[in-house]
Amino acid sequence: MADWPRQSPPDVALRGACPRCGRGRLFRGLLTVVDRCQVCDLDLRGNDTGDGPAVLVILGLGAIIVILVFWVEFRYEPPWWLHMLIWGPLTFALAVWFLRVLKALLIAQQFTHRSTALDDQ
Repeated sequence: MADWPRQSPPDVALRGACPRCGRGRLFRGLLTVVDRCQVCDLDLRGNDTGDGPAVLVILGLGAIIVILVFWVEFRYEPPWWLHMLIWGPLTFALAVWFLRVLKALLIAQQFTHRSTALDDQ
């Protein structure tokens, strides 16, 4: 087994890379985690991020978007269709991006802490 350098969880999360080697892709498609890294053959099937990223995105991004909507409405008073044109696509794009990053970050943290726990034994 190759000795892989330790990867920074925020770095691999932002790049959507494998938490072990930092070179393989973590996602197949939009939000589906690959079964194995194509570079280092790390088995990624056992990683479970649960609902954590989704809850954080719903609550956090929802609050930010609502604050921005109110600020734009009271500051500029645009027509309702302009709100729909701005906030619909922006919310969707940011939600998907945040879900990818948070999901990758949790997987990287799981890998890091499992590796550290195995090193201690």
